Amino acid sequence: MRDMRELEAALHHTFKNPSLLATALTHTSYANEARRGVHHNERLEFLGDSVLSIVVAEYLFTHKNLPEGDLTRMRASLVCEAALFGFAKQISLGDYLRLGKGEERGGGRSRPSIVSDAFEALIAALYLDGGMDAARAFILPFVTGALTDAAAEEDYKTRLQEIVQQNPEERLRYVVTDESGPDHNKHFVVEVHLNSNCVGRGEGHSKKLAEQQAAREALVLMGY
Repeated sequence: MRDMRELEAALHHTFKNPSLLATALTHTSYANEARRGVHHNERLEFLGDSVLSIVVAEYLFTHKNLPEGDLTRMRASLVCEAALFGFAKQISLGDYLRLGKGEERGGGRSRPSIVSDAFEALIAALYLDGGMDAARAFILPFVTGALTDAAAEEDYKTRLQEIVQQNPEERLRYVVTDESGPDHNKHFVVEVHLNSNCVGRGEGHSKKLAEQQAAREALVLMGY
């Protein structure tokens, strides 16, 4: 388990009440095994879920001129377990969790359900310690980054797929050729293959971003 001061640096927030951060990082398995009274993060998770939802909903309402159904689906994609697990990995949140011995041995630090729940608890801790401004400042970079990646992926990958589909015999395939860097700062290199030929190469801090860059290069090569 890493020093919580490192996490505070990554959060750009120094807790006035450090016990809030400690509780946010405490799984029930650790609290159950502790000899003294230790609070786990489930209550904070409950609050964090609501804070996350209102921040994301407010941002989408303000910045996306879309019907209610589209806004609802977009919000769901940003607050689901998979999305939160991805956000948490960007700050290596799993490394800071307090887990019981069984969860530690069982790989709890990389279990999506545990890590995503802790991410929500962390949001609540920030909200309680620094107010909505602190929570919003933490949440929005993840949200805007995810939306940017999704838009870029749709722009180029979808366009390339539509072009290739005009010939049913052609097949597209994205191949990760290199992956490096720590969990919070990954770097991916991806090639897009048309049948057996490499027609584009891209790089990015996520597989999705690298794939869309590869698709963009392929479109240029093909004259689009």
